[in-house]
Amino acid sequence: MSDYYNAFETSPVPPPGPDAVPPEPFRGIYGMPAFATIPTNDLAASVNFWTRGLGFFELFGIPGRLVHLRRWAFQDVLLVSEESVPEQAPAMSLSFACVLSQVDPLVEACRALRPDCVDGPRDTAWHTRDVTVITPENARIVLTAAKPFDPDSQEARNLAAVGIVHPDAGRGDNGEHA
Repeated sequence: MSDYYNAFETSPVPPPGPDAVPPEPFRGIYGMPAFATIPTNDLAASVNFWTRGLGFFELFGIPGRLVHLRRWAFQDVLLVSEESVPEQAPAMSLSFACVLSQVDPLVEACRALRPDCVDGPRDTAWHTRDVTVITPENARIVLTAAKPFDPDSQEARNLAAVGIVHPDAGRGDNGEHA
């Protein structure tokens, strides 16, 4: 089995599939291996968009100063009150994993809050469905969902060409890859 698919055994991100279910919200405290700090000049409006549109929840906050938001484990954002924010979205993006069943509801929720903030969804060459959202703080957020594996697809042949084989593909009687 390739390391790519072994990673799903320890990841909070579920393996791709039509019945993939997002993990339960994790409210525990841990040493965050990575997080984004996003300045906002309207903390309440930002929290509203991130929670109602992007599906985050408020983990804790310091009134008027900072709100720590989380979606899944290791998907943490700190919204920090600042006097001003950039007028344009930055060139970089911050991506968060989701599952396919979340894509359309997230698009609808974001468009209901800010009609022109969504680009997509679109299917990528790396076998995901992505949605780009520009938040009220002008942060470029990409929600990315792995698509179910089709062993006969061009994507599967591309992955196999670089040595990544789906765990259910090419197995012999003893469970080893052929």
